[in-house]
Amino acid sequence: MKVIELLNFNRELLKKLQVAGIRLEDTMYIDLYADYTGLLNQGEKVSYIVAVLSEKYSVSERKVYTLIKRFQSDCKGFAV
Repeated sequence: MKVIELLNFNRELLKKLQVAGIRLEDTMYIDLYADYTGLLNQGEKVSYIVAVLSEKYSVSERKVYTLIKRFQSDCKGFAV
């Protein structure tokens, strides 16, 4: 399958995700956020969780904080 075929097949979904403010690269961090919520539910402190996830996923602590904020935000307006 060619790239254009896959894009064309999923065009409507991709447009809705884009309008909602979702970035395609966010899919790489779904597991990171799942780990974050799991550790948070276990009673760990946010700063500790961020440090652990930063090391585990090889991203900066700033990136982890940014992802957490983005994943907790509401989708943009009429997209949903």
